[in-house]
Amino acid sequence: MIEEVSYGAMEDGQLVSLVLAGDKEAFRQLIKQNERLVFHMVSRLVDRPEDQEELCQDVFVKVYEKLPGFKFQSKLSTWIGTIAYRISINHMRKTKMEIEPGLEDDELKQRFVDFETPEEIVTRDDRKALVKRLIEKIPPQYRVVLTLFHLEDMSYPEIKEITGFPEGTVKSYLFRARKLLKEQLEHYIVKGEVI
Repeated sequence: MIEEVSYGAMEDGQLVSLVLAGDKEAFRQLIKQNERLVFHMVSRLVDRPEDQEELCQDVFVKVYEKLPGFKFQSKLSTWIGTIAYRISINHMRKTKMEIEPGLEDDELKQRFVDFETPEEIVTRDDRKALVKRLIEKIPPQYRVVLTLFHLEDMSYPEIKEITGFPEGTVKSYLFRARKLLKEQLEHYIVKGEVI
């Protein structure tokens, strides 16, 4: 009798061992467990959907290639997130997208200028979509840190490992991103534009 393998409940080490042994279903499970993280990382840094899709595929190709060298010094998801971050940053550099560390808050607030009327915004978007649009207007580093912390529930050390930012920078970016979003949301709510 052949023993059925349950991939969903596997530890990282078991899953990696099976992938390295050539188990294609184990690799599918690895992708399934990490595709949301990879998509969040890529989509927060790269705007064009066609580029996002290609880069997500590139991430998992790179994961497969580099998996024999994975030493379990971090969680598998953190290691995969690091690969996704680096591939996205390299893509930004190649396509000359702007990477802007350290802009002042006043400069960042100017990015929130929207030429649509409040009625158009309410008609077209619900609150969740509005928050997403506001997040997309902040610098890429802020988006990444915000996404990893709030959507992926990663700790400061994990975010530091993925991005290479010092932990203090991670905290600072998270604080600034939250502050900018709060100010903009208050702007919309106080004026009665989004209820």
